[in-house]
Amino acid sequence: MLYRLAADLVLLIHLGFILFMALGGFLAWRWRWVAWIHVPSAAYGVAISLQGWICPLTPLENDLRRKAGDEGFEGSFIEHYVLQIIYPPGLTPTVQVILATILVVLMVVSYGGLFVRTRAGR
Repeated sequence: MLYRLAADLVLLIHLGFILFMALGGFLAWRWRWVAWIHVPSAAYGVAISLQGWICPLTPLENDLRRKAGDEGFEGSFIEHYVLQIIYPPGLTPTVQVILATILVVLMVVSYGGLFVRTRAGR
């Protein structure tokens, strides 16, 4: 049971990281220091998508699930509802490039907006 809970926790952390990569630039509108964490995180996310790398959280989660005796991703509420967001069906290299492009666009919009807000405040 502890392995299953740990795997679910890793899954939630993974989802949180993905959401932060996508939307963290907008948090920088309120807290400028967030940009120092967000930019390298988002760059890492873009690199993973474009290079086809695997996030280290994925094998960690899978290892914990195996230790819990699970073969698949069935069972808990978290797995059923959150899993498809992180591991969508049909995730191909082309889809990964599209996701990376969306992430870059979100960064340009969020930091472009931050730049405009900063300039307007002066």
